Amino acid sequence: MIAWLLTRCPARKALVLILAAGAILLFLLNLRRTGERAGRAAERLDARKRNDAIHRQMLDAAARRPHDRDALADRLRNGQF
Repeated sequence: MIAWLLTRCPARKALVLILAAGAILLFLLNLRRTGERAGRAAERLDARKRNDAIHRQMLDAAARRPHDRDALADRLRNGQF
């Protein structure tokens, strides 16, 4: 019966159109998934930049800290805190 349908021209045209529509649908779904993946990658990049900036601030603050208790006491006396 399937062979009989494929020998008829209208059935063959309908099958070609169905297959083409399926291929287009799969292509569009793949584009959507790729877009979502790119969005997640962009969010991860933004989070990494934010974390790197915070880490850099922490390192800068650690570099400016007093080295011992006497230096801390001097800074507190001078009002530099």
